[in-house]
Amino acid sequence: MTETPESKPAPSLPSRLLSGGRAGVLALAVSIVALIVAVAPYATGTDFGSRVKAYLIQNPEVLQEVSIALDQKAQQQQIVENRQKTVEITARAAANPGLLGVDGRDAAFGPADAKVTVIEFFDFRCPGCKATAPEVLRLMQAHPDVRFVFKEWPILDGPTNGASHYAARAAQAAHRQGKYLPVFRDLMDAPSLSEASIDAILAANGVSMPQAEATMASSELARHMADMQTSAMALGLVGTPTFFVNGEALASIEPAVLDRAIRKAKAG
Repeated sequence: MTETPESKPAPSLPSRLLSGGRAGVLALAVSIVALIVAVAPYATGTDFGSRVKAYLIQNPEVLQEVSIALDQKAQQQQIVENRQKTVEITARAAANPGLLGVDGRDAAFGPADAKVTVIEFFDFRCPGCKATAPEVLRLMQAHPDVRFVFKEWPILDGPTNGASHYAARAAQAAHRQGKYLPVFRDLMDAPSLSEASIDAILAANGVSMPQAEATMASSELARHMADMQTSAMALGLVGTPTFFVNGEALASIEPAVLDRAIRKAKAG
C-alpha cells in the first residue's frame, strides 16, 4: 500500500523558480536583468534602474517568463546540435561500413537478410537505456521482420572494470548460452547493479555460472568488447543509448521516433 504523503504548504514563487534544472537558467536571467539595471543610469541619465528594480519586485513573474524563454532557446539549440552530431555520425558510418558490421559475436535477433536493421549501443547502468529497454523489446515483437543488434558500450565506470563492464560481459556470456534477451530484460529492469546482483540475474535465468565465468574471463570476449568500444569511438558516439536504423543515427532516444524510423525504412 502506498502511503499518502504529508501535506506541505506550497512553495513560494522564488523557491519554485530556483528549484530543479532551471536554477542555472534563472541565474543567467537575473544576471542579465542586473546588468541592465546597472548600466541603465549611465545610458539614460535617469533613475531608470531604480524603476526597473521596483517593477521586477512588484512583478516577479517577469523573471519566470525570461527563464522559460531562455530554457526554450537552450532546448532548441540542443536539438540543432543533436541533429548535427547524428549527421556527422551517420557520415562516418557510411564512410566505413565495418564500424556497424554485424558478426557472429553480436547479440542479434531477427532475419539475417532483413530489409531493416536496428543497432543499439548501450550501457546497462544508463538511465536512458533502462527507460527505453521495455519499448525496444516491444518493438522487437511488433517488427519480427526487422533485425535488432545489441552492442554493449559500458561507459559509466572505469576503462575495463566496474558494474557496467561486468554486466556487459555477463550479457555476452548469457548470449553464448542462448539466454541473452531475458538477461538483458532483467539487467535493464534492475534499479542498480553489482557483481552479486548480476550473478543472481544470470542464475535466475538458467545461465550456467561456471561456463559464464569462463566466457567472461576469456580473451575472445575481451577482444569483442574492445572491438565494440573501438567502433563507438570511431563513430564519434557521445552517449547511450544511440540507435541506428539501416546505418542512420537517430537524434532522439524516444521509442516512438525509433518506431517511425523503422516504418519509414520498411516503406522505402
